[in-house]
Amino acid sequence: MSDFYSVFWDYYVAIISIVSVVGCAVFLWMQSKRTVKVTLNAQGEPQTTGHVWDGDLQEFHNPMPRWWILLFYITVVFSILYLILYPGLGTQWQGVLKWTQSGQYQAEVKAADARFGPIFAAFAKEPVEKVAFDPKARQIGERIFLNNCAQCHGSDARGSRGFPNLTDGEWMYGGTPDAIKTTIINGRNGVMPPMAAALGDKEGVLDVANYVLSLSDSAHDSVRAARGKEKFAACAACHGPDAKGNPALGAPDLTNKIWLYGGTVAAITETITNGRNNVMPKHGNILTEPEVHLVAAYVWSLTNKPGAPAPAAAPAAPASPAPAPAK
Repeated sequence: MSDFYSVFWDYYVAIISIVSVVGCAVFLWMQSKRTVKVTLNAQGEPQTTGHVWDGDLQEFHNPMPRWWILLFYITVVFSILYLILYPGLGTQWQGVLKWTQSGQYQAEVKAADARFGPIFAAFAKEPVEKVAFDPKARQIGERIFLNNCAQCHGSDARGSRGFPNLTDGEWMYGGTPDAIKTTIINGRNGVMPPMAAALGDKEGVLDVANYVLSLSDSAHDSVRAARGKEKFAACAACHGPDAKGNPALGAPDLTNKIWLYGGTVAAITETITNGRNNVMPKHGNILTEPEVHLVAAYVWSLTNKPGAPAPAAAPAAPASPAPAPAK
């Protein structure tokens, strides 16, 4: 849109604003100079303009009250002062006070950093496992989570279809404090490729879908599952031969009845056929390091109890591209 920008619009806004204010002032002055003589009819009542609404609402032919005119004058004076002090006339006039939205925002951020920075810094020096169960730290972490993460994961962190539940103890990329912080800072981009071609045809996809369901004792067709077991070898490279997933790749465990897109034959068939492309945006450019520390502590506390040891770190990822979760 910047290609269409022209200084003409700055002058257009300035002229319209000035003409409007001056026009209102002139019109008000002209009207306040007019005098209307109040005349009475034969019954001793003020004359009306003859306009009647709703049967009995009449407009009297009286001048405006002086206090009303004074309020209009005050409005005009306020408008003039505002346009002098603030940038209300386009970008060519910055205002006497040099006020800007970005400047006010930066000032508020600076004030907030001065107030809360020492508190955040103190928590940042503590390990996540300890911060997670400090009531004050947990409250701060929860509020940061609600402001930045609840849009996808929900205010209760239980997620929804396509957005992971953070309270079930299932971690596609590992549930260690460091893994959670890495996810928050860098985001995740998991890609599961379409597998229909590798499995042969629609029947092959259905066979593997039923085999995947059998791994978690979910309702399935046992005949198709038996045929799908051999074909699952095409999926084992990511999900493992035992289908328990690989956190280094973000490939989920297929044996625990936790499904990101639903655990029905139709949902799993759709995933195998079309693949999935999940993106968690990075927040390292939004949250400060202490804020990430507090959010990670809050998220980690959702699936751990005080004194619980941190889970083992996931093995290093191989050099090949990481597929997305199929669950």
